[in-house]
Amino acid sequence: MTKIVGTLGPKSRSVDTISRCLNAGMSVARFDFTWGDPEYHQETLENLRASVKSTKKLCAVMLDTAGPEVQVVNRTDRPISLQEDTLLVLTPDQNKEATSNLLPVNFTGLSKTVKKGDTIFIGKYLFTGSETTSVWLEVSEVNGDDVICLIKNSATLSGSLYTLHVSQIHIDLPSLTDEDKEVIRTWGVRNNIDFLALYTRHAEDVRHAREFISKLGGLKQTQIFAKIENFEGLEHFDEILREADGVIISRGNLGIDLPAEKVFLFQKAAIYKCNMAGKPVVVTRVVDTMTDNLRPTRAEATDVANAVLDGSDAILLGAETLRGLYPVETISTVGKICAEAEKVYNQDLYFKKAVKFVGEPMSHLESIASSAVRAAIKVKASVIICFTSSGRASRLLAKYRPTMPVISVVVPQLKTNQLRWTFTGAFEAKQSLIVRGLFPMLADPRHPAEFTGGTNESILKVALDHGKAFGIIKPHDRVVVFQKVGDSSVVKIIELED
Repeated sequence: MTKIVGTLGPKSRSVDTISRCLNAGMSVARFDFTWGDPEYHQETLENLRASVKSTKKLCAVMLDTAGPEVQVVNRTDRPISLQEDTLLVLTPDQNKEATSNLLPVNFTGLSKTVKKGDTIFIGKYLFTGSETTSVWLEVSEVNGDDVICLIKNSATLSGSLYTLHVSQIHIDLPSLTDEDKEVIRTWGVRNNIDFLALYTRHAEDVRHAREFISKLGGLKQTQIFAKIENFEGLEHFDEILREADGVIISRGNLGIDLPAEKVFLFQKAAIYKCNMAGKPVVVTRVVDTMTDNLRPTRAEATDVANAVLDGSDAILLGAETLRGLYPVETISTVGKICAEAEKVYNQDLYFKKAVKFVGEPMSHLESIASSAVRAAIKVKASVIICFTSSGRASRLLAKYRPTMPVISVVVPQLKTNQLRWTFTGAFEAKQSLIVRGLFPMLADPRHPAEFTGGTNESILKVALDHGKAFGIIKPHDRVVVFQKVGDSSVVKIIELED
């Protein structure tokens, strides 16, 4: 029921590997534009399309923007050894060579941003928690444009680019950079992306991004997921949640911006708020050690289970599938842990909390959706089948966390701009692939009258066959059907024959 977002990269971009990832349980593919050029990602996406065709498994596409990343530039490409208790100068002069005592930075305003005593982290895989490849600095003085720091741990930095992060400090750079806009305008539009992951500090960031993509024609329906990465995102979380379509809790970044002991509390509070708002929430950084190992640690396995018990819709895998040695096994392992946690999820308690939070009077659709979920649990239905055109009805069902899958039958809508006909539905179907418990299928567009007339027996049969093929519907099972007939919403309970 819990979805898995996999990041595609060097170790997971062949048609064969992507096909195995889809069969293992990946339902959203993330393309991380903090590295790699658009041509590279385009090749990977073409391979994903070929894999979707061969496996017959739907997969949504998420474009993850780089955002305002401050970077250290090492033009020599030689490893740099940094020794504890020595001084290091950070300079905006990128013509200078990176050494053990001096590192050039691509941000001219660093000296105006920090003060004595501030904490700075630098590393190639900064947010993985792998401390031999990242260094912790304390600002000792600011000298003109240069920032002089005391090195707090010995480390070796290798490669040409490292990320720089200043804890709990506002970096005056836009959330959507010019580079991000160019990638969205070209790669994003060309590929009709389903989700845009946006570095978010304020609700205004989401509004600005939505205004930008709404002008790009094909991306009007693209959903924006706010990445909460630092203390500013935490402070403005409630207003961000109102604007965004979903939330990604970037725990690696948060673990550096917040004291480590505070991260769990924010995770629980944020997931609860997203659940009550009926918006999908994604948790990151769960099985880092599986980047190099075939099995997670006990702590990581427990962490995945707790994310599910907290109410996560999806688990996002980053380095584990991007450059990890075992991308398919990681997806499979995380899926098994999620399935075990779902068995003991306290749906009854959650349902009561959700109903109490919504309060009275409920909206018409919310009332019917919550009643359908309650009915399905009471009659021990094996599945809920929901007919929807916008996807809203099925997302409302999922909000009440039914213990059985929801097959979301997306009804295509025929639209015209006087020049050509187009069908909607593909976006709505794929966007439910990140919502816990929702399994979309596209209805046949040749029988539109059947949806409104309430005589949609043929489409219902297709949905039932779909459920049988996946092994979630068996003879003599009960099925709850949720549909709109005219202006009314109807919930039916069906008992199946042989």
